[in-house]
Amino acid sequence: MRLVFAGTPEFAATALKSLLTTHHHVVGVYSQPDRPAGRGRKLTPSPVKQVAVEAGIPVFQPESLKSPEAQDELRSLNADVMIVAAYGLILPQVVLDLPRHGCLNIHASLLPRWRGAAPIQRAIAAGDRETGITIMQMDAGLDTGAMLLKAITPIEEADTGGSLHDRLAGLGGEAIVKALEQLEKGELQGEIQDEARACYARKLSKEEGHIDWTRDAPAISRLIRAFNPWPGTYTDLEDLRIRIHQAEILDDTSDKHPGTVIRRDRTGIDIACGLESLRITRLQLSGSRPQSVNDLINGGKDILMPGQELN
Repeated sequence: MRLVFAGTPEFAATALKSLLTTHHHVVGVYSQPDRPAGRGRKLTPSPVKQVAVEAGIPVFQPESLKSPEAQDELRSLNADVMIVAAYGLILPQVVLDLPRHGCLNIHASLLPRWRGAAPIQRAIAAGDRETGITIMQMDAGLDTGAMLLKAITPIEEADTGGSLHDRLAGLGGEAIVKALEQLEKGELQGEIQDEARACYARKLSKEEGHIDWTRDAPAISRLIRAFNPWPGTYTDLEDLRIRIHQAEILDDTSDKHPGTVIRRDRTGIDIACGLESLRITRLQLSGSRPQSVNDLINGGKDILMPGQELN
């Protein structure tokens, strides 16, 4: 089949690489315009564009797909299917209708749970036991189209937003290849989503990473894992901002005020929470690199001492 692919970040680039190993013909790739990145703010192509250029595939980067010119350009590619993964632009109904078999989306959740921008992190933060990939027939709604194929993976205790992202990216590539095989055979059937079970994975913000120590330790631990590597979690000690990279839950409950440092040794720094306590094992001070608590102590830093309160 003639495929058009639309995506921007690394998650989508992984899927594009999988499609390039099949017998299908990727006739064009759509990705968002190059954006400034790095300290020099140099215009940088997206991961998807980099894969496409390396493979010699024409790349299109319109600011919008709402203009007649952009739509005519897409129409000229005469696609059987358009595959969409984290593209970042709204597809008008006229675009959804252009390919012979419409547009298929690679979504990183088990729909209808976690529609929206940040399904991977929201699933971890909510304590979900499993997640996965849904291949969906796109319609005009926000992740509301018919579900065509699902691939499930458990959420492990050690999973972070980063590790789960990478696993789902690979799973998404496998799932879309399988979906196209079924489409060729006429075996791909859609299932309508149950609106009563739908929930929304709103976009992440840096402010959400501010730890509220009155929450229970498991909830804080999940947030730390979910927001690693981005946008990250942090706490404040007076004017000092401390980023938390790793922590583990302790069974003991302290009578100290939430946010109080209970103990500090080379294994970690124990903090009282609303319920149970949390041991910080890896952190980052402003202007420094991430480090273990052991390295912090070796560096002679007299911070996060017992009795100090975080906020």
